[in-house]
Amino acid sequence: MKSKIVLFILAFLVWSLLNWVPDWQHLVVGVFVSIFVAYMTGDLFIQRPYVLRHPLRYWYFITSYIPVFLWECFKANIDVAYRVIHPRLPINPGIVKVKTSLKADTALTFLANSITLTPGTLSVDIDREKGILYVHWIDVKVKDIESATKLIVERFENILKKIFE
Repeated sequence: MKSKIVLFILAFLVWSLLNWVPDWQHLVVGVFVSIFVAYMTGDLFIQRPYVLRHPLRYWYFITSYIPVFLWECFKANIDVAYRVIHPRLPINPGIVKVKTSLKADTALTFLANSITLTPGTLSVDIDREKGILYVHWIDVKVKDIESATKLIVERFENILKKIFE
């Protein structure tokens, strides 16, 4: 129930910020939309809402995660664009296993989305019990789990541990 309340509050805040005309019609519609969203997806939201109370987690997100993600996304965009411009550049696509020590659903979701949003990699599946992600990689450089984990996952995992676990 707490997660639904937290989700309602967050949804209403986002609605209010996106519809910044503070008149009563927008606020009433925002309340109904937020109730609907909280009711339909509240069980899928954060299982541990108390985690959101720590301001240091927001600091790590803004000062650590966002710059690292943007830098990795920029590098991957350049790499993929270079491969498109130079079609003779060899590619070696494949699916590799990578390990993660993240346990929280939100942390795993952020990790999988971070991998997917950087061009050249795509999260295919997660085996939560074993802590394994299956990632499609446009140019497989290594096939062993430890080396692939170091190249793909490690840059995000340490930051996400500080934020979500």
